[in-house]
Amino acid sequence: YAFSRYRFWGRGTMLGGILLIQVFPNLLAMVALYALLLTIGQYFPEFGLNSHGGLILIYAGGALGFNVWLMKGFFDSIPRDLDESAYVDGASQTVVFFKIILPLVRPMIAVVMVLSFFGIFGDWFLPNLMLTDEKLYPLMLGLQTFIGNNYAQNWGPFAAGAVLGAIPQLIVYFTLQDWIVGGLTAGSVKG
Repeated sequence: YAFSRYRFWGRGTMLGGILLIQVFPNLLAMVALYALLLTIGQYFPEFGLNSHGGLILIYAGGALGFNVWLMKGFFDSIPRDLDESAYVDGASQTVVFFKIILPLVRPMIAVVMVLSFFGIFGDWFLPNLMLTDEKLYPLMLGLQTFIGNNYAQNWGPFAAGAVLGAIPQLIVYFTLQDWIVGGLTAGSVKG
């Protein structure tokens, strides 16, 4: 919201920096992320290696750049006249954001939520690198244990787990379907 509505010193540099960071693949950061979680784990074990908290921190920070640009583009499509008319009527910046702007950006928030959820839900590499305890494995790593053994490949349980694993994604998608379509098509038709 701030990148879209306010002009401040360093705004363009920050947006360019976020865009530049997104150019590099996430694989380049794996050694640094591993070392970071190793160090954090010495002081806060719940956010270190082999913890869900550490994965959550990485996922939250990793998706931030793409989501900032996605949301900024959507905020740019909302006319500033709405803000200005609310200010004329005596509304504060907080009221303008929560009562006027936020209801208008709900479709894009749904798109960001679904894209982030699907990306995290299907991730295999990062949990494989950061988690060693099989009790903490997410779905993708858990499914790999069915077929990753050289001596037995249990394709039946693997397929059943894959089908059951698709159910949460379907529920999220069908629950937010109207908002997703609204968010993806907003601004595509002028007039």
